Amino acid sequence: MRPIRSACLGAATALVTLLACAPLAAAAATDTGSAHDKGKHQVITLTGKLEQQTYFPVNPGGPAAQGDRTVVRSGLYDKDDKKVGETGGFCTLTRAALPEDKGGAEECVVTYTLPGGQLTAQGMYFGILNPGPPPSFDNAITGGTGKYDRARGSVHADTLGGGMRRFTIDLYL
Repeated sequence: MRPIRSACLGAATALVTLLACAPLAAAAATDTGSAHDKGKHQVITLTGKLEQQTYFPVNPGGPAAQGDRTVVRSGLYDKDDKKVGETGGFCTLTRAALPEDKGGAEECVVTYTLPGGQLTAQGMYFGILNPGPPPSFDNAITGGTGKYDRARGSVHADTLGGGMRRFTIDLYL
């Protein structure tokens, strides 16, 4: 077994960082009045700000490789820049850059701790090894606790820069 060491952050790590900033607080929630399987629908928009990140490469000092992992923690902020929660999560590189596809892919799992409960989300992120800002992504809400115990829906994330992302959560309870 190879030792796991912390390494410099790369483009893939930047995406993971921004992913973990995923939102899901009720601070900016609006009830659209629509229903999905008889559930309450909300659209929530928050900003995620990176607070901590560690990268664990399979090949320390070498190129990105399948199995590289990034662990992140981010604060979640409402439209008034008030902290309303935090995230914790990890991403694992599932496809390193191949000659025919230089973008790579990661599978990420994130838990959002918010007033009233937690939400979980996961999904694939493509193009994370490309130079430049991390691409936008969509992932699935897979469950929750407390007031989110029947949560489902999706999260769309856009890069804002400076370690921040805007998250639009299409949430059904």
